[in-house]
Amino acid sequence: MFRFVVLMVLAGSLYAAEPAVDIDTAAKIYQAAAIREQVRASLESMPAQIRQLFSRDVSAHFSEQQLAAVTAAAKRGFRIDVFEAPALSALAQNLDAATVSKAQEFLAGDLGRRMVAADVAAAELGEANIDKIMSGELTAPSTPKRDALFSKIERATHSAESTVQIFLSMGEAVAVGTAIGSGMDPKGVAERALKSGESGRAELEASMHEPMRRFIAYAYRGLSDSDLKHLLAFLESPAGARYVAAYNASMGAGYDAMGKRTGEELGESLRELAQAQPDPFENVPPGIAAPRSASPGPPAPPAAPPAAAPDAPPAEAPRN
Repeated sequence: MFRFVVLMVLAGSLYAAEPAVDIDTAAKIYQAAAIREQVRASLESMPAQIRQLFSRDVSAHFSEQQLAAVTAAAKRGFRIDVFEAPALSALAQNLDAATVSKAQEFLAGDLGRRMVAADVAAAELGEANIDKIMSGELTAPSTPKRDALFSKIERATHSAESTVQIFLSMGEAVAVGTAIGSGMDPKGVAERALKSGESGRAELEASMHEPMRRFIAYAYRGLSDSDLKHLLAFLESPAGARYVAAYNASMGAGYDAMGKRTGEELGESLRELAQAQPDPFENVPPGIAAPRSASPGPPAPPAAPPAAAPDAPPAEAPRN
């Protein structure tokens, strides 16, 4: 469940026969998983990451003034209030009553509560530490047996696929939002962004499995071998698999919304720069959805199904 999943696409068709749950029910899972806390911890670094998407695209040639507009737009777009409504709606659409019951039971247990605490702590490590963990520079003591369990958990949560999906769809949303906000035809931009993203998806996913396994291993370094086995058993159960799909769909919807809002804000800013800077729109990076110079890091690193119920229900219901 780390950032960012093909399951997001599959969830709707796979479980179409089952009724979705209402927003209030989904909000209980959202709270129990501490999604708000985990996502909020990741937002501080997002403006810099979005700026990098533009600045490292050599075809864009964005000026410093335009890059400053990118940063400002990302600060206005990547906010928890923008994330929560679509995230909660997607969570409700991809859960069913049976899964909610099993997930609540798991998340309310001792293992679930300790796991959620570990998830939140991992999300709050900061970008620099997360990079060190994913690169293998910062590690926790382990054994071959634990490493095998962490690998299975990484596969069961589809963390690599989820991270890449969020990364690519968020980039596409920024590009499309920029087109809309600047008065361009969003269809062509969307097509180029999608093509660019899909061309690099397999390579990105393959490159993310080991970094995500390292991150899970570090996040859950305090869990015993027995804890990890029980966690894996839940993840591989029918209810656990659907919970993973719903969780990843929720994360994807929330980050898509923030990406689109950022793009719309940026488009308006670029339009305002047009008087002093001719033709700023022609520099919108066509390949922003799939930057090749770096791998994405987890947008919000919940290593697996989180747990302890946070304080109050989401303030912004429609509302990791």
